Amino acid sequence: MRLMPRSATPDATRLLSARALRGFADGFVSVLLAAYLTEIGFSPLKITALITGTLLGSAALTLFAGLIGHRLSPRRLLLWACLLMAATGLGFAGVTAFWPLLVIAVVGTLNPSAGDVSVFLPTEQALLPLAVDPRERTALFARYNLAGTFAGALGALASGVPSILARREGWDLAAAQRSGFFLYAAIAVAVALLYRGLSPVIDLRRAVVAGGPLAQSRGIVLRLAALFSLDSLGGGFVIQSVLALWLFQRFAMNPETVGAVFFVAGLLAGWSQLVAGRLAARIGLINTMVWTHIPSNILLILAALMPTAPLAIALFLLRMSLSQMDVPARQSYVMAVVPPEERAAAASVTNVPRSLAAALTPLASGVLLSLTSFGWPLICGGLCKGVYDVLLWRQFHSVKPPEEQT
Repeated sequence: MRLMPRSATPDATRLLSARALRGFADGFVSVLLAAYLTEIGFSPLKITALITGTLLGSAALTLFAGLIGHRLSPRRLLLWACLLMAATGLGFAGVTAFWPLLVIAVVGTLNPSAGDVSVFLPTEQALLPLAVDPRERTALFARYNLAGTFAGALGALASGVPSILARREGWDLAAAQRSGFFLYAAIAVAVALLYRGLSPVIDLRRAVVAGGPLAQSRGIVLRLAALFSLDSLGGGFVIQSVLALWLFQRFAMNPETVGAVFFVAGLLAGWSQLVAGRLAARIGLINTMVWTHIPSNILLILAALMPTAPLAIALFLLRMSLSQMDVPARQSYVMAVVPPEERAAAASVTNVPRSLAAALTPLASGVLLSLTSFGWPLICGGLCKGVYDVLLWRQFHSVKPPEEQT
């Protein structure tokens, strides 16, 4: 398999490299965040409140970026996002009180999930179709997500390094874990350098949008957004930081072990997305989204019922080998069914409800985990996501993108 689609431009390589760096940073802090906040004495309810704050803030920023993206230089928008990312890392490194941290969580870019929920998302997704032939669009989105997933897996694995060094060198554990947020800020600088190297073409190809950012595709985008928000409502129950917290409480696992579990999960999810590109070419984008997602939700529910850590982790890893195959198909589908000039807005409007919906349920998971260590969040998440799959199939299996109509 080729590293990049044949028609991909150098801009595609830069965008995928930036996604990989951001993925590493997100994977690193998504596990580190729960361990660090637990170490400094925060309760599960406070931890999930901070997680909720990060998701709400990301939703607002993503909507802003998408709806004004057609008016601004994509390069400038991405560079400002990098500046905010660096400030977020420095804020978490320098502040330990709950309320100031909550403010930083809301206005910053910290991502507590394994996926990409951020201000970068609508701009990058709108630029990717410009960097490849339409028939290789899904393949490029698959590699885009693969880069983020693999790097996120490495980040999750690396999240245990501060704890290992603290024990080995006799350092204060909380201080060692806090240093990880400086790494997050440093990665923002590296990402900014990649964005600076994007070709002038990305600015020259911006289109003028008449009648608003979703003049032609408002109906289908809003229907998709409603369905995607239902999926994310379920996903919020099992966001990576919440899953880490559940493993800490249910099976008394240490951060290094949990990081290793998420590393393997990320590898499985990453490879599955490459398979998704080939599968979508054979059976279609909607079929790929639905028929890979339903089994993964069943496995998630079964994992919650397991009495031992090895059984729960085994089912969780099986689930991860399927659960992300819908991601490149979903992103490619949205970009295919809207006009090019409306892609940034469509990416924003379909992702913002996902962020908002995902922000509602981690707090509910925190309440459940405060009452019991049983895997109720996993069961709630699996059931909610299963309803989404059925509704998506019923409403969109006959609405095909242009390449599937020939």
